[in-house]
Amino acid sequence: MPLLEACVLGQGVFMPGGEAEVVFVESRPVLAEIGGRPVLSLKEFLAADGRDRLFNVAIAESRIREELALACLDAGGLAQTLVAGDAEIFPSVTIGDGAIICGRTMITDNVTIGRFFHCNIYSYVAHDCVIGDFVTFGPRVSCNGNVRIDDHAYVGAGAVIRQGAPGRPLVIGKGAVVGMGAVVVRDVAPCTTVVGNPARPLDPAILDGPEVLSATG
Repeated sequence: MPLLEACVLGQGVFMPGGEAEVVFVESRPVLAEIGGRPVLSLKEFLAADGRDRLFNVAIAESRIREELALACLDAGGLAQTLVAGDAEIFPSVTIGDGAIICGRTMITDNVTIGRFFHCNIYSYVAHDCVIGDFVTFGPRVSCNGNVRIDDHAYVGAGAVIRQGAPGRPLVIGKGAVVGMGAVVVRDVAPCTTVVGNPARPLDPAILDGPEVLSATG
């Protein structure tokens, strides 16, 4: 919310008199306000006719983020990109609508990023990278040069992605998940979770372990 307020206050959002109003939006609100800011239902927000409705979706789950973003866009909302004042973005970078670029981040030369990208604190994207729509970076992600990250990929906190080569980028496939602290040294297939150093596909049996132990006592 502090990042949102810094980016949009004073731009005439919501208020016909020119003063911005910043609100939380929930699908099914429980509280009337959070931290002194009103909470609207999604229906109330989308029904705000005659007023600019700039929005961003601060939800890490990319499929839900896409669903809500498309609902807002279809109702005439305007996707607002939020960039922290201390983020460093080179002039040759292209970023799609609805991104959130948090503090102490850096995006360097010749980078193309799609819509509704989340780049958390202290992360960086090096030169000649292409990042798709609804991609999420946790804190301190290190994405080195010549990397392609397809739509809906999730890169966990502290992960390191090795540099690719010109014309032969390292590719993280659509919907892939890179675990926290993983060191990615080769391509990651779509819809695959990788962990460790070097990163390898996660054995599903590891995820099932606690359930098996509890079932056997």
